[in-house]
Amino acid sequence: MAAAAAAAAALRCCFPGSAIGSSFVRPSSCRRGRHAAAVASSSREAEPAASLGHLTRVDFPILHQEFDGAKLVYFDNGATSQKPFSVMKTLDEYYRSYNSNVHRGIHALSAKATDAYEGARRKVANFVNAADSREIIFTRNATEAINLVAYSWGLSNIKQGDEILLTVAEHHSSIVPWQIVSQKTGATLKYVGLTKEEVPDIEQLKGLLSNKTKMVVVHHVSNVLGSMLPIEEIVTWSKRVGAKVLVDACQSVPHMPVDVQKLGADFLVASSHKMCGPTGVGFMHGTFEMLSSMEPFLGGGEMIADVFYEKSTYAEPPSRFEAGTPAIGEAIGFGAAIDYLSCIGMDQIHEYEKELAMYLYESLLSVPNVRIYGPAPSQTDHRAPLCSFNVENVHPTDIAGILDLQHNVAIRSGHHCAQILHRTLGIDASARASLHFYNTKEEVDIFIHALKDTIDLLTSQH
Repeated sequence: MAAAAAAAAALRCCFPGSAIGSSFVRPSSCRRGRHAAAVASSSREAEPAASLGHLTRVDFPILHQEFDGAKLVYFDNGATSQKPFSVMKTLDEYYRSYNSNVHRGIHALSAKATDAYEGARRKVANFVNAADSREIIFTRNATEAINLVAYSWGLSNIKQGDEILLTVAEHHSSIVPWQIVSQKTGATLKYVGLTKEEVPDIEQLKGLLSNKTKMVVVHHVSNVLGSMLPIEEIVTWSKRVGAKVLVDACQSVPHMPVDVQKLGADFLVASSHKMCGPTGVGFMHGTFEMLSSMEPFLGGGEMIADVFYEKSTYAEPPSRFEAGTPAIGEAIGFGAAIDYLSCIGMDQIHEYEKELAMYLYESLLSVPNVRIYGPAPSQTDHRAPLCSFNVENVHPTDIAGILDLQHNVAIRSGHHCAQILHRTLGIDASARASLHFYNTKEEVDIFIHALKDTIDLLTSQH
């Protein structure tokens, strides 16, 4: 109890606008420094993270709505996360106070917008430990970032006879662009299958690597299986044969510390909207040397050095890859989301979510006739805080629909943009409950109770 109280006190200090334990709070603010250090210090005490969900959820106004007396249980964080007051306040301040284009005007509004926009880039760079903020390219989302790599690097460096290596567990955003590249270049796509534990077969991946392999496309954390891949090892193996590595980190960067220098991948992508930030902005990380060698993805304003009648010269990264007016307010809001996450501390978020993931998995096992996909969690091999599952003789979309309509519980159903994986598992669709640090064990209990009621309702009609 003392540890939980210490964590609460630290978070009150970290989020001075928050009224911990109330149903309404003023917009919270977060500054890195001694307050964040206080939270990190409290996380080393016994069981301090147990209350993280309760302590932070007050900063998310959407979580406090009710329907017919039932509070919203939001378990679709794998699709998009909710936004704290501080992010919404930052967006509002931009549009109310200094809305202007960036990099172009000399007036005060443009200067302030440019400073905030580039400040957000530096925040992203620090968050993932990039060597230089110029290595961070703002995109519309992770999907656009992957397409940027495919079109700018892939079409210029991959040729007939080359191989592109992926796993069957990749998101469509990691597959379709490389299918297009293979069709245009004559390169071959090769897929790594699953082990009996339902994780991508890393030994098979290692065996498929050859001097024909030019690009390895892998997720960090699976959005369906909840499993995590050993990116550092994959990068080491790939470099031995001269292959580049692109990492989809959409399900890892929001939930755990990610160090791009330590991972060593050539490219890493993620999205703001899964990190408590606005939609419409994401980022790609690449080494400055790599980015400087690549052709532009889009042509237009901002990405040029000089334009002549017959040709143009291009700006240095990151401007080379940010043609036109960017999502300025969204990028600045993204920076505010990073402030928020950094204040809590990604180590503390990760530790809390490991505990939450175990609780979700074990609780789901209590549901009759349930089938959970992916590996079982252990002390050494943890899962992400998500479970994709099916219930015998019950369609996942029926489950998700009834949970929403009758219990105010929001989960996902469908193929989760991973049709190849679902076919590999022998299914067309699954239900998915995906959690974030503002969720609680009590919400898991509500979900499980509602799920059992839903199954009883659906099976009693047969």
